[in-house]
Amino acid sequence: MHRQPNRSEMQAAVESHECTLRKLAIRDDAFIEGLLASERANLAQSGLDPKSHALVRLGALIAVDAASPSYLDALESAREGGASDDELVGCLIAVLPELGAARVISAAPKLGLAVGYDVAAALEDSGAPLG
Repeated sequence: MHRQPNRSEMQAAVESHECTLRKLAIRDDAFIEGLLASERANLAQSGLDPKSHALVRLGALIAVDAASPSYLDALESAREGGASDDELVGCLIAVLPELGAARVISAAPKLGLAVGYDVAAALEDSGAPLG
């Protein structure tokens, strides 16, 4: 059974996220450099589990319309965290309302290549229209 955090644990959690927000808001270069120094440091500071961390990173790559090779590291991390290909592709569905169809449509073949599925080739083979 899940234990409820006590008052001091709740206060520490609030202070932690408030401190993080302040450091990011003022562009604390040492803090930011520490987060960028390694994926392990970034994961630890995020407070997320490895799978969630990788899926959030994947969502960010979709949001910025990253190039296909950019997806590989996030996918590797997500798979190491236990994410399935269905969950990886589910990120496209999850971000659709915020990003819009154009961004998700652009990302779908890139993500497909990263998971080992060539969407364009599959569409050509099926005779379905590409656009």
